Amino acid sequence: MQQQVQRFRFLGLLVAFLMWGFGHAQQNMNTANSYKKRVLETTEVDFLSSYYSQDGDNAAVTGGRGTEELTDVTGTIIISIPLSDDDVLIIDAGVSAYTSASSSNVDPFDGNERADSFVASSGASRSDVWTNLSGTYTHSTDDRNTMYSGNLSVSSEYDYFSFGFGGAFTKLFNEKNTEVSINANIFLDTWTPIYPTELRPFASGANGLDNGFFSNKTITGNTDYSPTFENFEDETRNSYSVGLGFSQILGKNLQGSLALDFVKQDGLLSTPFQRVYFADVADSFIQEFQLADAIEQLPDSRFKVAGGGRLNWYINESVVLRSYYRYYYDDWGINSHTASVEVPIKLSDKFTVYPSYRYYQQTAADYFFGYEEALSTNTFYTSDYDLSKYSANQFGMGVSYTDIFTKMHIWKLGLKSIDLKFYKYDRDTSFSSSIVTAGFKFVMD
Repeated sequence: MQQQVQRFRFLGLLVAFLMWGFGHAQQNMNTANSYKKRVLETTEVDFLSSYYSQDGDNAAVTGGRGTEELTDVTGTIIISIPLSDDDVLIIDAGVSAYTSASSSNVDPFDGNERADSFVASSGASRSDVWTNLSGTYTHSTDDRNTMYSGNLSVSSEYDYFSFGFGGAFTKLFNEKNTEVSINANIFLDTWTPIYPTELRPFASGANGLDNGFFSNKTITGNTDYSPTFENFEDETRNSYSVGLGFSQILGKNLQGSLALDFVKQDGLLSTPFQRVYFADVADSFIQEFQLADAIEQLPDSRFKVAGGGRLNWYINESVVLRSYYRYYYDDWGINSHTASVEVPIKLSDKFTVYPSYRYYQQTAADYFFGYEEALSTNTFYTSDYDLSKYSANQFGMGVSYTDIFTKMHIWKLGLKSIDLKFYKYDRDTSFSSSIVTAGFKFVMD
């Protein structure tokens, strides 16, 4: 109950912030100076949607061995409102609904099929909905060389709630050829921990086999099932980030930028429903499903550093080369390299295509163990392959349509652009995914 009250307080604060923005917009639109060029001429509305699917054989929910099949459908609306000549309010609201074979096996016994880590359970745990609402207020000075912004956000799903706030400062120099920026954000998150169903009877050292859950189930293999399990005491996760940016126009056709980001996380960084199987513990099964020896245990702090750069070369009026590189490090032992290239090709005044390629590779976290590789004597362990050593390739293709005159209208909205993208992603493990996205930008008449 206390967590729900806290969530409503956070949501009320964000709604009040957005209502103030709307009221301020009406006031300033009536008093704006007609001779000053506005930061944003008129209200813009973006409708975004995506369809994502993935598959693989290394699900963290089932200890690094099991189906990773998942589908997700997302819808987002972003409204950018000019409050005055100098001020803009951006409201971002999104909903994401997914169905996951992996998460369905948090409780593999709540469906009609026999329990198996490679088969999705048909129970309630196989789907969830994530919602998000955020607001960003931006102010630019008269000379447009300085910009300040602040933001608030809330997001929620069945077992997780997040409240965030932050701000940014941007300064332009050298006749706007040089830009420096700094941003900072804080996210205060709360878990409602959901544990693997077979472990719950063993909480607080109880003899779980006497629990009613096991009364109508037959354990095979090691029948003396005795997992390592305690509920997490800390159910919060706090994240603090600071980002530095530098951008420079290097020539008539060349622009470069650098970015450096720092992130500190504290609290519950383990995922409560991700199982681990030990190499030195005999296997226990119900039906075809292997019972957990423990749940993921990770340190309660993590420090991340990422530095990267972009270089954009405007080859001619039809072709641009966009390149990017980033190096990442954290104190869990992961080092990674990301490199990508995108080549927008302008086919006409209205149509542009942009093929892209991205390469990624990382080392494994110090606490990563594959299926039945960890030992019960280890302090920290996870079988989440997102923390394993791997490399990945992503190929993409996009097409955009732009009409600066907004000839096509829907009600009072003029269609300014349409963007369609497709990306195919493959790791050198068994994991692969694909995503299709669509974006429609409208301007208010």
